[in-house]
Amino acid sequence: MTARITTVAFAGVEVLDIDVQVQMGSGLPAFTVVGLPDKAVAESRERVRAALTALGLALPPKRITVNLAPADLQKEGSHFDLPIALGLLTAMGVLPGDELAGYTALGELSLDARISPVAGVLPAAIHALTRERGLICPAAQGGEAAWAEGLEVLAPASLLALVNHFKGSQVLTPPKPALQEVEPGGPDLKDIKGQESAKRALEIAAAGGHNLLMAGPPGAGKSMLAARLPGILPPLSPAEALEVSMIHSVAGSLTGGKLLRQRPFRDPHHSASLPALAGGGLRAKPGEISLAHLGVLFLDELPEFQRGALEALRQPLEAGRVSVARANAHVTYPARVQLVAAMNPCRCGYLDDPSRACARAPRCAADYQAKISGPLFDRIDLHVDVPAVSASDLSLPPAAEDSSVVAARVAAARARQSARFAALPEENRPRSNAEADGRLLEEVAAPDAEGRKLLTQAAEALKLSARGYHRVLRVARTLADLEGVENVRRPQIAEALTYRRTLPGR
Repeated sequence: MTARITTVAFAGVEVLDIDVQVQMGSGLPAFTVVGLPDKAVAESRERVRAALTALGLALPPKRITVNLAPADLQKEGSHFDLPIALGLLTAMGVLPGDELAGYTALGELSLDARISPVAGVLPAAIHALTRERGLICPAAQGGEAAWAEGLEVLAPASLLALVNHFKGSQVLTPPKPALQEVEPGGPDLKDIKGQESAKRALEIAAAGGHNLLMAGPPGAGKSMLAARLPGILPPLSPAEALEVSMIHSVAGSLTGGKLLRQRPFRDPHHSASLPALAGGGLRAKPGEISLAHLGVLFLDELPEFQRGALEALRQPLEAGRVSVARANAHVTYPARVQLVAAMNPCRCGYLDDPSRACARAPRCAADYQAKISGPLFDRIDLHVDVPAVSASDLSLPPAAEDSSVVAARVAAARARQSARFAALPEENRPRSNAEADGRLLEEVAAPDAEGRKLLTQAAEALKLSARGYHRVLRVARTLADLEGVENVRRPQIAEALTYRRTLPGR
């Protein structure tokens, strides 16, 4: 007899159907899993055997073969435990195969038959909905699967509860969608004294989704400023929350099966490797740049990162996605992030401080800043100096504006951008000014005659690339949105140019 249960495999955020075929035949007793299983899948034999024993069942003394089709696709993860167990129970006549045929199942089994959480429940639920199937998943992740509206979800805590449900002796309650709680009292801009120009740049970055680089001595407040950026960004829309949560679900980082409500803020250590930042590794998992999708990727001590890891960010920053090509995997993850970076002017950090003169200036600064390549530097819209805070600034009372006031201006600017781009096709519609291409900028950010003359002169004097030219237009468009004016004029072009540098250290 052969039983069939449907489950899934993941290629990035793409979901693939897997047919779990269980056959019990004559021959010497054996339990074999075929179909390119990895170590975790191969070990499911022992977990499934122990879980069935916990139910008071024993595998029959037959030759048991479990085939994971298609057989030429590498199978990874512990979520194959539950579909293999259900296939065995169907082949043994314990469960009705015709009822299970309408479900996609995934979950890891404990030795006592409890069903443990696994990665990828949210994309699996959306995929099951498109296939007009139900979903069987762990109880801890029922709230995650319930976001697929109209999907029948069974979220048992144990294999016994699932068996009793299909036997009719127990009814599983449909789970309800779950959202992560928003923690009140986060970092606030009013905590930062002085640094008015840096705060202005932070507001512009938030309003237009622009990349930002802050340079200054140690202790000037660069990390504090970056930590307060999420507090002034607009919240995730429902569609964006689903998009971001799918990536975190594949990575197995959704807490308690609850969808994200706040934009991600990822701040990896400067010792992070290339696969950690861009994604990859043995199982081609999403990296920090994908986990920060539609949020903030903060790279502190930017020149201290590995050169190869930084260069790997160039294409994702431009294309909004990262493609991981390995010998055994080729996957693509979304990576539409807002890069915020911080760095010292030189290795010792005190290049411009006359009281702490750098002993190796200017060579120290040149060598240190040269670790950032020109192409990566060119992809950063805003460059701002963050000088040391004086004692007189520290003695001042708290700032009058808190994050909520700035967030209101940012939200108004974003609303103007959304209204401006609303008529565009959805697949080509930018979420912010930072995503607008050159052709669109010529329509929505065309400066007046004086502004265009200034921009042309500055582009020639600063040797701006075509990318740099358009990034100045993007920032100017955001400045106009913050001011509530429709047309880009010379003052916005002039301010946008003050945030532009051509090469590190210049």
